[in-house]
Amino acid sequence: MIKICIIDGQGGGIGAAIIKRIKEYFGESVEIIALGTNAIATSQMLKAKANRGASGENAIIQTVKQADYIVGPIGIIMANAMMGEVTPRIAEAVSSTPARKYFLPLSQENAEIIGTAAIPLPHLIDELMEKYLSRIS
Repeated sequence: MIKICIIDGQGGGIGAAIIKRIKEYFGESVEIIALGTNAIATSQMLKAKANRGASGENAIIQTVKQADYIVGPIGIIMANAMMGEVTPRIAEAVSSTPARKYFLPLSQENAEIIGTAAIPLPHLIDELMEKYLSRIS
């Protein structure tokens, strides 16, 4: 079964929104693993119907090694992003894993991604589903 890791932090709202759409599209044909930088984020993603969930640095580092796909905001590859919740080790693990990665250009950091437009989260999730995740089998 295809494993999709959704990584989020702080309140987990971005991850929860992504999980809801993936579940609507794929149902139970994929395994969605919610990885929160904290327990609140993981809890919100589990409420959105992730199959499994775990919180914290070590859980993220170990689990991304087994993922086929990783989805989350761009901050998950920025050391100390999300008010410090993304540790350098998390950023390295996500960046280094061979899983295919899809990043949403949402960031509260002091960084801009050139070439992207300010698109609302629901539209970004639509694009994620239509252009990228709809291709996986």
